[in-house]
Amino acid sequence: MFNLIKNEWMKIFKRVGTYVMIGLILIIVAGSGAFTKYAESVSDNEPAGQQDWKKELQTQIEMDKQTLKEVPEINKSMYERSIAVNEYRIENNLPPNAEGENVWSFVEFNSNFVTFAGLFTIIVAASIVASEFTWGTIKLLLIRPISRTKILLSKYLTVLLFGITLLVILFGFSTLLGFILFGGGENVPHLVYVDGQVEEKNLVTYLINTYLLKSIDIIMMATMAFMISAVFRSSSLAIGISLFLLFMGGTATGFIAMKYDWAKYSLFANTDLTQYTGSMDPLIDGMTMGFSITMLLIYFIIFILLAFVIFNKRDVAA
Repeated sequence: MFNLIKNEWMKIFKRVGTYVMIGLILIIVAGSGAFTKYAESVSDNEPAGQQDWKKELQTQIEMDKQTLKEVPEINKSMYERSIAVNEYRIENNLPPNAEGENVWSFVEFNSNFVTFAGLFTIIVAASIVASEFTWGTIKLLLIRPISRTKILLSKYLTVLLFGITLLVILFGFSTLLGFILFGGGENVPHLVYVDGQVEEKNLVTYLINTYLLKSIDIIMMATMAFMISAVFRSSSLAIGISLFLLFMGGTATGFIAMKYDWAKYSLFANTDLTQYTGSMDPLIDGMTMGFSITMLLIYFIIFILLAFVIFNKRDVAA
């Protein structure tokens, strides 16, 4: 199995596109760092009072309380969260961005770029099987004394390793560049709102958990693209469908969830496990981490079974 995975890994890194993907992630992070550094230098030249932040937060609290009386029930939790967190900051003397920009706030911001790692992983997952049929090299694989299951499993594990590699590059380069541009800074607590209470979380631990939880989205979308690639033998179809669902699936599910509770059974309602970390409310009331994990496991099993069963039974002699 190790040799099979090694062979697939070498195939991926023989493609120029692979290095383009990695380069794009590095460029995105570098661009983010340059823009943030420039914005910080501009803000440093603006005078600000030490206690101004309390007045600003108090004003924001009053505005949120007024808005809370007017918004629909479905939107109230967002303002309740904001009010509770801001009141906690004032009571415990925890100003927002107390130390200015630092390595950890930079890494936190760059977690938004996990989508790009997912995008590139989907492209690899969508082509890793289909390209063998397109180039006709699938026959060379199947004539070897190795089961089809092992061949397909090695390809799938290689896709997961590639996705993890991109995630490590994103996190590692963000941390390194953050230290260079902004320094270590103070590890201020991260505030979350859980069950009506504001809690302090270690920022570094929170960031690691955030990246890990966001990687679940990459795994599920890559698995779906891999399944489509194995079933339909078309990388363009797999890439097209997967990318469309990656960018539109969550939005469409959000609209449906505003009216129908059954939207919680959608794949895209459950891939974002960060909704249970206290930074936001679950998409639909009553959803829990356990429920989402159960739904993800069901979808995962369906995708894997479709990919392996159809690949093992398909006649590729033609």
